[in-house]
Amino acid sequence: MNAHIEAAETDRAPGSHHSNRDRLKSYTVGFGLAVLLTAASFAASSSSFVWGPSIPVLLAVLAIAQMGVHLVFFLHISTAPDSTNNILSLAFGIFVVGLVIFGSIIIMSNLNHNMMPMDQLMDMHTQR
Repeated sequence: MNAHIEAAETDRAPGSHHSNRDRLKSYTVGFGLAVLLTAASFAASSSSFVWGPSIPVLLAVLAIAQMGVHLVFFLHISTAPDSTNNILSLAFGIFVVGLVIFGSIIIMSNLNHNMMPMDQLMDMHTQR
């Protein structure tokens, strides 16, 4: 029984903390990782060590890693049972943003399809 309690106390998600010392440690590790990933992004985009066409892919991977660091260490999104509302809020926010982006793309495509060609528009303008 004591081993189970001891394991539960030491087995925590990276962003969770029980004391101010744990909180400071969590924020410091998160800040260090964020700085490291930011420096890696700048280094990757301005050096010749990375193959040119692969730079956007590397920057996207580093950006996703940066988002993960922020979610875990600063927003405290984890798989803990008390974090269920945070995860659901994040999922709903991602859904709404995706819906807005998808709807905007459909609207812009529809407007572009229904737009009059430029040569016809210029002919109408010169006839006036």
